[in-house]
Amino acid sequence: MIKMILRYFVKKKYRLVIRRILNNFRGFYYLGSKFYCICCNRSFREFLPFGNIKRANAKCPKCESLERTRLLQFYLKNETDIYFEDRAILHFAPEYMLSRRLKESSKKYISVDIEKDLADRVEDIQNLSFKDMTFDYVICSCVLGHVSDETKAIDEIYRVLKIGGKAFILTVIDLNRLDTYEDKNIITDSNRLKFYGEKDLLRLHGRDFINRLKRTNGIVREIDYAQSFSDDDKKRYSLGNKERELIFEIERIG
Repeated sequence: MIKMILRYFVKKKYRLVIRRILNNFRGFYYLGSKFYCICCNRSFREFLPFGNIKRANAKCPKCESLERTRLLQFYLKNETDIYFEDRAILHFAPEYMLSRRLKESSKKYISVDIEKDLADRVEDIQNLSFKDMTFDYVICSCVLGHVSDETKAIDEIYRVLKIGGKAFILTVIDLNRLDTYEDKNIITDSNRLKFYGEKDLLRLHGRDFINRLKRTNGIVREIDYAQSFSDDDKKRYSLGNKERELIFEIERIG
């Protein structure tokens, strides 16, 4: 009831502020030592369940980071210079705490989203307004499965990357499927949920996702970064099961 009232009377950007304030209080309630979130640098007795099929200990109770966000944060911090140099960064559908940290580290950070109030500016990944070769880094987590023209979106990511620049792409993958499943006749929320696992997905990627990302002017690498951690740390940080957490790194070479 409270959510319905807020949705009706309060603008989305203010609802987000209220939500983050409430999350701070919720974070205090869950304080402990069993789980650790690198995104907000807090320890908790448990994480929250999340997903259409609930994944146990998936979401941080304070900053709402998910498994893929925490793993990506580890990778960016440990394996790149993104936090140590003033790099030009483009971030699609920004995760709040990751966006906040990147914005603090770079004056040339820009977050974008198709929806107003969710990022610094409104942009369509299929038709970006930025000039060619603008960004050193592009971050795109769980976006490509939701756009109608995935090929155009990938081309746009390449276009705005500088030569030598890198994009980090994550998506939902059915690890048991060799080829991406996409059926134009699946158009209802209920059927998308049934066949793709989420009501707003337009396709369910398979192990061929790396090939869908390849272009003649780039190198694509599949990175299973969770393997860098011990089994105990994987549990403590809650780094997922690879279905959303594989990092695909695109490096533009020409």
